[in-house]
Amino acid sequence: MKAVVVHQYGGPEVLKFEEYPDPVPSAGEVLVRVAATSVNPIDYKRRAGLTKDFYPLKFPGLIGVDIAGTVVKIGPGAEEFSAGDQVFAIADNTYAELCVVKAATLAKVPKGLDLIQAAALPLVTTTGNQLLSATGIKAGKTVLVVGAAGNVGRSAVFTAKSRGATVIAGVLKRQFGDAKTVGADQVVATDDDGAIANLPPLDAVADTVGGRTAEKLIAKLKPGGVYASVVGAPQNAAEYPSVKVEAVFSKFDRKTLEFMAEAVRDGKLVIPISQKLPLSKAAEAQATAEKGAAGKILLVA
Repeated sequence: MKAVVVHQYGGPEVLKFEEYPDPVPSAGEVLVRVAATSVNPIDYKRRAGLTKDFYPLKFPGLIGVDIAGTVVKIGPGAEEFSAGDQVFAIADNTYAELCVVKAATLAKVPKGLDLIQAAALPLVTTTGNQLLSATGIKAGKTVLVVGAAGNVGRSAVFTAKSRGATVIAGVLKRQFGDAKTVGADQVVATDDDGAIANLPPLDAVADTVGGRTAEKLIAKLKPGGVYASVVGAPQNAAEYPSVKVEAVFSKFDRKTLEFMAEAVRDGKLVIPISQKLPLSKAAEAQATAEKGAAGKILLVA
């Protein structure tokens, strides 16, 4: 098969589109012909060696975590799937024409959802849902989603609204136009100290940004409030002992992914796709993503 192979850590130029051995499914695994994958920050951080202490690459190796495709072959114990099924998942080594995925971490693409579009969804929608879930927010409570114009943020906003919460979208001033499409009740500029000062007391914060913004926003939580983050605790968290800080690391959950994907199919959640490039253009796609491109970039196999 053809795959995007990494022989050493470095910039986008280390991504080489070349022949690589076909993977073979073992017990409990499914062989998937990849229709598309997508570019996520974890992909280019891993390529650059920034995650080698906890998520190393063995050279020559493959990267990529999002996958959408068609089942080609099943291993023993994976009989819930059949050849021809359209599936998607969070997996490993997805920048390739073929990929082996554990059946336990695979879901069928909801009918009516485009297979290529499905590749944009696994990591960001699952992460956003689990980030919001970590806040424990309930109907009638108020949550601020930081980075709401991003794909994880959009997913968190949708999840909060589906639970009946009041949602404030935190975005940069220049993102106000984008924020109108996320479905929040209110929008606030997180790079405006006056706007932050005028926020009401919050029941929870769901953070995808971190940094100095986090240090300002933790002060707006009510005693007993929850600060959930995918980018680590605010540096000054110790100053607010009455606030519960939750670190969130996304993990696959089939029901969550199906729920979020059905929302995308039904138009209730929008995950913008900015570009679709062939898998052979992975280096170009990552270079663009690292510059902060808006919307998901898909790699079509």
